[in-house]
Amino acid sequence: MSAWLPAAPCTPQACARHEGARRAPLPAVALLLAGCALTLLGVLSVPAVLLLGPSRRDRLIRRWAYAVVRAFGVRVRVTGCPVEGARPPAGELVVANHVSWLDIPLVAAVLPARMVAKSEIRAWPLLGPLAALGGTLFIERDRLRALPHAVRAVAGALAAGSRVAVFPQGSTWCGRSGGGRFRPAAFQAAIDAGSTVRPVRISYRTTGTNAAGATAFVGDDPLAASLWRVVTSAGLTAEIRILPPVPADGEPDRRALARAAQSAVASDRANLPAASVHH
Repeated sequence: MSAWLPAAPCTPQACARHEGARRAPLPAVALLLAGCALTLLGVLSVPAVLLLGPSRRDRLIRRWAYAVVRAFGVRVRVTGCPVEGARPPAGELVVANHVSWLDIPLVAAVLPARMVAKSEIRAWPLLGPLAALGGTLFIERDRLRALPHAVRAVAGALAAGSRVAVFPQGSTWCGRSGGGRFRPAAFQAAIDAGSTVRPVRISYRTTGTNAAGATAFVGDDPLAASLWRVVTSAGLTAEIRILPPVPADGEPDRRALARAAQSAVASDRANLPAASVHH
């Protein structure tokens, strides 16, 4: 078991299943084709997008990522602290719980960032090339010796003023109960760069029901099967709550900083009503 990317106990057989109303096959196929087409469009557009200034690039990424989530038939609800103005000079480390592949475009729709991802994603069709061209920081999850290099890479990106997003649980969890603890390595990068940490809570619901089973992408679940569960789930809503930033120098060490961020994400306060936007 890797210290950087531990395995979750969640399995497709136990966790990844439909709950609630289903969408008819024909509309589901249309959504699947629309979502894949927009993803492909993003891949083809990356070289041109990289030529834009940071502000225009972020706006375009947010709109594209939001469109991808909506194209797969998922509504978006954003709550919590508004994020305005320029990024902090020392960058910002965005940390969130991890349920699904949907988490990636969902975070990008609100907080465009360089993602930290397992190296296997580089070989994924469509998403792999897009991730690489978009500045994703790939890590080798099965090589503990590569961990210090990964921390230095994240710290360097933060110190250069980038926003970096990581899922510090190290693996996807179905979200039915609890989840993995936040691993401290990425938080060391925030301390080294003197950046802030931005906790984010992600959840998925259908009408009055937890939709973790439909969106869960765990274990050896095939991506195609997960895509089909999402597009056939009627009334699916992704909820992303942006929590107040945590200064990296506000805790004594990386483990305490990881615990503070995890507590913020897991707290009941993360589910309280606040300023919200429905899309």
